[in-house]
Amino acid sequence: MADEKQQEKGAKSPAKGAPGAKAGKSAKPAKAGKSKAAPADASPRGAVAVGRPAAPAQKPRLAKHYEEHVRPELMKRFGYGSVMQAPRFLKIVLNMGVGDALQDAKILDAAMNELGQITGQRPSMRRAKKSISNFKLREGVPIGCSVTLRGTRMYEFYDRLINVAVPRIRDFRGLSPRSFDGRGNYSMGLTEQIIFPEINYDKVAKVRGMDVTIVTSARNDEEGRELLKLMNLPFRQR
Repeated sequence: MADEKQQEKGAKSPAKGAPGAKAGKSAKPAKAGKSKAAPADASPRGAVAVGRPAAPAQKPRLAKHYEEHVRPELMKRFGYGSVMQAPRFLKIVLNMGVGDALQDAKILDAAMNELGQITGQRPSMRRAKKSISNFKLREGVPIGCSVTLRGTRMYEFYDRLINVAVPRIRDFRGLSPRSFDGRGNYSMGLTEQIIFPEINYDKVAKVRGMDVTIVTSARNDEEGRELLKLMNLPFRQR
């Protein structure tokens, strides 16, 4: 009987080398957080992948309109021998002056937020280049903000400008066809930022204006005017 009990007891207790046996202190499994060997492709938690932004799936509709209709018409009208000679948009620059920022810096932050909502791009702060005692202005003081748009954002902003924002101007009768600088670049002044639908009128502390400059590759005002006409800029009819 004693031999049978010893045999049963030995069957229940696993051997030292068996998988179910308790491991000693040296054989404890390593914790997941303290693993020394990490895979080669593993990245630390919270790491940001650095790379160029992906291009949009489709071209803006005004970019297609320029390639399909405007550029062939310009080549036919001015007799260009190459498509690279045809005038095109290079960039659109928006400037907003904030003279009130001399008394309160928060006003400039609000203006930069509004300009960022309009363009979809963070503005850059502009500082005074020299001191003017009559205006109580010192060199280096922030007095405005600016945004430069190129590529897809430029065409998308131009689309919203001519189709949504400009028609909302009070008593609008068209833009002046004379606001060229002699090199084919066109500038316009907007007195209210609330004409853009991105701006919530209830949250606007003060109505501000801005300057919009369309920089083109035209060699003279005639080429620039014809380019903007074909790009549907609403000029005033004499």
